Amino acid sequence: MIRPLVEPGAEPGPAETLRTARQTRLPGIGPDGARRIAAARVLVLGAGGLGSPVLLSLAGAGVGTLGIVDDDEVARHNLHRQLLFGVDDIGTPKTAAAARRIAGIAPDTVVHEHRLRLDEAEARRIFTGYDLVVDGTDNFATRYLADSICDALGLPLVWGAAVGYDAQVTVFWRGAPAGRATRLTDLHPSAPADAPNCEDAGVLGPLTAQTGALMAAEVLKLVTGVGDPLLGRMVSIDARSALFREIPLRAAGVDAGATADAGVAANTTAVDAGPHPTGRSAPAASAPRISVRELRERLAARDAGRDAFTLLDVREAAERAERSIPGSIHRPLDMLDPAGIDRAHPVIVHCHGEARAERAAASLSAAGLDVAVLRGGIVGWSES
Repeated sequence: MIRPLVEPGAEPGPAETLRTARQTRLPGIGPDGARRIAAARVLVLGAGGLGSPVLLSLAGAGVGTLGIVDDDEVARHNLHRQLLFGVDDIGTPKTAAAARRIAGIAPDTVVHEHRLRLDEAEARRIFTGYDLVVDGTDNFATRYLADSICDALGLPLVWGAAVGYDAQVTVFWRGAPAGRATRLTDLHPSAPADAPNCEDAGVLGPLTAQTGALMAAEVLKLVTGVGDPLLGRMVSIDARSALFREIPLRAAGVDAGATADAGVAANTTAVDAGPHPTGRSAPAASAPRISVRELRERLAARDAGRDAFTLLDVREAAERAERSIPGSIHRPLDMLDPAGIDRAHPVIVHCHGEARAERAAASLSAAGLDVAVLRGGIVGWSES
């Protein structure tokens, strides 16, 4: 057991006490734990495949304050795994749809919507208002940024990843007991260049629900001091065989020979790849997004001679043959040469979803171009 992260607050009201009564009966929680949960302030990064079940579970548990960071809108292809949302939410900002759903589950929970894409300044400003952070994002740029800011502020970071049939969950926290304090950079010193992502590899919907629920349980353990959180160890889930495996983690240079070698941990970690950072420092924030509506308006303005930009499709030729956005140029990601792109105008990049466009944007930005990514890619364009 560890010391509870949150001090008990005021006793929840009668309706909330009744709503969470079955949880409060648990040994180790009780009325004192219920007051800690009600006083907890939890920030969830991403309201997607992992953030969705995390938010549902924490709202159900009675967490007093939930912050949601997401700049995306609900799309139809989200709904098979993001059960926080329904068909009526398509086109709605995820933060707003999530807040509405949470209000229907836990009316006493305060929800703060942070509809933005994190950069270092925003992350530091927002994180300081919370007791801990949950990382449900899908790109390494944001993951490393969250890890860096949480470490600087001394906040626990509940971390999870799911792609295909595989998932992992752990907790990074410099305040962990001796020998159990780890960071994302101990698991991944740099972003794996060939890591699969949901866009390309897909993901099993129930696995994201399972993973998110496990992440939410880690939050409650930290808040109340119940049980043994996943500090210095990672749980790996193989949904195909229904196997759970525990992998020891150690900080770089701390008794590395006494634990599983780093190669095992790295090779069993399947997370969405983002721009490849250098070294252990947090990389720059990922490229800004432009909505389908904004792109349509800008295309019309370009046709009328009032705007100038390059719309770049980085999908494969076979994908483009099936459907494309009029007025775009084609450069497959593996053949993309920044020198061949017009520097005189901004560039808007798209792919099937966003993963390949994000990698292209990182390459173009490094070459000095002004780049944005189409939110939702060709899928979002078609659904609109």
